[in-house]
Amino acid sequence: MQYDLDQVIERRGTDSIKWGLYSDDVIPLWVADMDFRAAEPIIQALHERIDHGIFGYSRPTQALRRVLQDRLARLYQWETSEEQILFSPGLVTGLNVAFQAFAGPGDGVLVQPPVYFHFLRDPVHHGRAVYDPPLVRTGDTYEIDSDQFEKAITARTRVFVLCNPHNPVGRVYTKTELEKMAEICLRHHLIICSDEIHCDLVYPGSRHIPVATLSPEVADKTVTLMSPSKTYNLAGLDCGYAIIRNEALRRIWMDTCFGIVPGVNIMGHVAALAALRDGQEWLDQVLVYLQGNRDYLAKFLRERVPAMRMCAVEATYLAWLDCKGAGIPGNPAEFFLKRAHVGLNNGPDFGKGGEGFVRLNFACPRKTLAEALDRMATAINEL
Repeated sequence: MQYDLDQVIERRGTDSIKWGLYSDDVIPLWVADMDFRAAEPIIQALHERIDHGIFGYSRPTQALRRVLQDRLARLYQWETSEEQILFSPGLVTGLNVAFQAFAGPGDGVLVQPPVYFHFLRDPVHHGRAVYDPPLVRTGDTYEIDSDQFEKAITARTRVFVLCNPHNPVGRVYTKTELEKMAEICLRHHLIICSDEIHCDLVYPGSRHIPVATLSPEVADKTVTLMSPSKTYNLAGLDCGYAIIRNEALRRIWMDTCFGIVPGVNIMGHVAALAALRDGQEWLDQVLVYLQGNRDYLAKFLRERVPAMRMCAVEATYLAWLDCKGAGIPGNPAEFFLKRAHVGLNNGPDFGKGGEGFVRLNFACPRKTLAEALDRMATAINEL
């Protein structure tokens, strides 16, 4: 079927975090969920479950595990077993389990800012130290400084948290880059916790490679976190999973979760199965639309606000915008909220290198994106 992704659907008054944070005159382009209606097979599967009328204790079915296994094998030639797939309520839950499972109080967690803020805040909340050698800006993209990456590792560093595809800078790491990071981690006996939640949102010209597929040795040191939530716009249904090949690491993971981390709710795993089994038609159309939005945004900035620079977006629906040359007084996110009534993520929240940047979510109808960009351009031109 053909999906109408230009349709503007009212989300105010629906308990939406994205649309409920600001007043009604603000266009929110911040938190990473889409403004697109979910695929019809997902909606139909949820209706069928509701019509059954019984919502007792449940667990993800073997059918869901098989679909995941088949998908990983088809996309990445990654062979997994059922017991290696461990479900959780979502990626952030998985991150926090990893911090507590594989690093003790005072131990170190290695991250590469600018990066998703949970990588930076959550280890500290749990009494872990954060070591944060930054990515290096090169033109309109970012690269890894391998020397600084390795120098940041100490005798107490236990976990490296990889973000690939990267949020917020939009990189999809090459095999060579992944191999270099993995080699360093293996040599220093680090666990790799790999956030790959945006792996299905990759644009032509780039290819996602799960770090665990590099070699059996890397797989034995890797916890891979994935979820259909970003891909199919199901974040509110709380369904994610970790893939852990190493039996000892799986046991530590399960012991850390015991009695604390709940299972996936019944609607979450029903939606996940429908999405992964029957949602490809929707996803194909969404990817084309997102690529169009990405290109529209890049063209708009070149023509209307050339002082703002957009980093190359190889994946995700998140744009990392450099506002430092635009003459904006103070914090750009605060400026655009007050002067343009557009809600964006604040660059410094993503750590080192975030000063002067904002993150913009372009997963919305193009009409919404165009109006927000017009407001932003007008606010800058009035300076």
